[in-house]
Amino acid sequence: MRVAVETVAKGAAQAAVTGNTAQPGTGRVTRTGTGSVTRTGTGSATRTGTGTGRVAEAAAGKSAAPTTSCRAARPRADALRNRERIVSAARELFVEFGPDVALDDVARRAGVGNATLYRNFPDRAALTHEVVLAVTSRTTLRAEEAVAAESDPFAALSRFVHAAADERIGALCPMISGVFDKDHPDLLAERDRLEEAVAGLVARAQSAGRLRTDIAVGDVLVALSQLTRPLPGIACQGIDRFTHRHLQLFLDGLETPARSELPGSAATLEDLRRS
Repeated sequence: MRVAVETVAKGAAQAAVTGNTAQPGTGRVTRTGTGSVTRTGTGSATRTGTGTGRVAEAAAGKSAAPTTSCRAARPRADALRNRERIVSAARELFVEFGPDVALDDVARRAGVGNATLYRNFPDRAALTHEVVLAVTSRTTLRAEEAVAAESDPFAALSRFVHAAADERIGALCPMISGVFDKDHPDLLAERDRLEEAVAGLVARAQSAGRLRTDIAVGDVLVALSQLTRPLPGIACQGIDRFTHRHLQLFLDGLETPARSELPGSAATLEDLRRS
């Protein structure tokens, strides 16, 4: 008995030197100092002190919850590229074949799977919305670029008209028919930005005496829409090569001095919205 007591006492003394204390029969081991660990007889363990270890480890079938960031996850770069490719492909196919083109064809043109397309755009209306929004936004940007690039107000207007044709703004007309929310706040905001930009181009050219005064911004938008509207499904796909030629004839008719008197009245934005 005495030998056993001396053995336990000796073990306790060694544990004190190393910073450990053993308590037989309780299943508990306590380590002191920095980064200490306490193990209990129930199988749980607690780590304390100033070490860099985890705060708690539950061994009763549960682990500590992983640390997560509160910052919202940003879309991955490849996901954004896929979305842009889908919108670009849809824009091209809507121009070539009309807004009723099969969405499987859009996915194929974009080089993505059908699941990727539907994950971004659950239905045709959602995809059409994004295409119209993208075309409208890009066309507004072309108007702003024209103002920055050309000191002559009429040259700026001409530059914009040709750039808008390249954006295929005329393709918007058939897109917005059918099941499409034309009054969506995003679309209304982009439309207002575009109309304001074009109105500024027209007003500056008229103020400089370079643009005839018997027209309004609606005349420019109507002519631009009609002259750039595609003819989907027709055999003469090469007809687009005449677009800029006809646009230039239109622009020549806008310069002053006017060569003729226009019938009717100037088309305003209000007229377009009522039509």
